[in-house]
Formats: sequence, structure tokens, C-alpha cells
Amino acid sequence: MTTAIAVNDLFVSYNGNEALRNVTFAVEEGNLVGIIGPNGAGKSTLLKVLLNLIKKDTGKVEILGKSIKEMKTKVAYVPQRSNIDWDFPITVMDTVLIGTYPNLGIFKRPKKEHKDWALECLKKVGMADFGNRQIGELSGGQQQRVFLARALAQKPEMYFLDEPFVGVDVTSEEKIISILKELRDSGKTVVVVHHDLSKASDYFNELILLNKELIEHGIVEKVFQPAVLNKAYTNQFSPILGTEVTS
Repeated sequence: MTTAIAVNDLFVSYNGNEALRNVTFAVEEGNLVGIIGPNGAGKSTLLKVLLNLIKKDTGKVEILGKSIKEMKTKVAYVPQRSNIDWDFPITVMDTVLIGTYPNLGIFKRPKKEHKDWALECLKKVGMADFGNRQIGELSGGQQQRVFLARALAQKPEMYFLDEPFVGVDVTSEEKIISILKELRDSGKTVVVVHHDLSKASDYFNELILLNKELIEHGIVEKVFQPAVLNKAYTNQFSPILGTEVTS
């Protein structure tokens, strides 16, 4: 199998404060990977470093054997909803069309074929009837589905999503995870920052467990064990996996 992501000896800091230290792992193509860990563990930081949105202090990151700069058209990113300006005056269709831009070339505009493809992507996420709606008029779940459609429109080899299930309705969450599993099954690599441990074993086939350093990485059955999780979530869980201790 081909290595999709290779991270070696990664160190990251903000203003002298350590965010990630000594992180090393590799992910093979065709996996749906959840990045889990407590608040402040560096989950979103890791995702952004993989995409070169945050500079690393030291270490090496490769995407499909190359630098992210060389592979940027092969990678799609769905950011946290809280990082998006929902007041920006843009329609749902135009939002999805942006996903076609990386493959258009400089100064070229989308043609009918690109608009048809954008519509297909909207149909895929169940949002085809909202093409002319302003993006800010949608619910949280609808907005997230539109941004997934934008990622699909890019036709990438890899997908990176930062907390895609936060603030979305059940229908949208089910639709999104169904599509992500389909992408994995078709050979794509999908990496998701995720906080809800109760669904981790259902959603992913691999997990990366972080708490500023790599606690464990591997198949869900290997990582999703009380003894392993407690290394990151110290004293936060009872022996019944995923049950928070209130005292």
C-alpha cells in the first residue's frame, strides 16, 4: 500500500509554548482516520501543520511522498465552521464552484461542465435545491454539507476535516459520515479531527490519539481501549469506556 501521510519528529510551538512534541506516525492510503484527544491536545494544530497552514518548528511532513506544496491540488480541507465568515455574500453554488478552481488554471473561469459537476456534488450531499441560497441563510448542518460538497468538487486524493460534526443536526451528521466512508471505500484517505468518543469506533477504522504528543496510533481496536485512552484523558473516564467521571 502507498503511504498517504508520513510525519517524523514533529515539534510545533506558539510564541514559545509547546503545542506538539516528537510526533511520528504514518497513514496508508484508503483509511478514514480520526484524530482524538482532550481539549488543548493539539488536534487541530496537527491537521493544520499537515496542510502547511501552521509552520512547524522541526520535523518532516510528507503527503503521498511529497511536500504539501507539491500536492496542494490533491488535498481538500474543510475548516471548522467557527473559522468561516458566514456573512460573506456568496451563494451555495458559487461556494461549491470554488472547489473546482485548483484544477482550472490561472485566470480561467468555470465552464458549464464545472457547474454541472458542482451540481452533482450538491446532489451528493443532499443540497441541490439550495444552490441559489446565500450560504449564511443555511443551518449549521446544511453549511457543513455545502463545504463538503466544495471539497468533493475539487476531486482530491485526500480530505482533511476539522471538527465537521460540531453544531450539525443528526441528518447532516449521518449524511456526512456516510459520504466519508464511501470515499474511504473508494480508496481515498480521509482525516478528521473529532471530539465525540462515543462515536469514534463507529466512524473510523484508524485513530490518532494525541495529548501534545502521540499517545497511540493504529486500528480502532488497538487505540480504543480504556488503558490507552486514559493516557491522554487522565482520570476523565470510568472503566466503562467513554463514560465520563463526574467527581
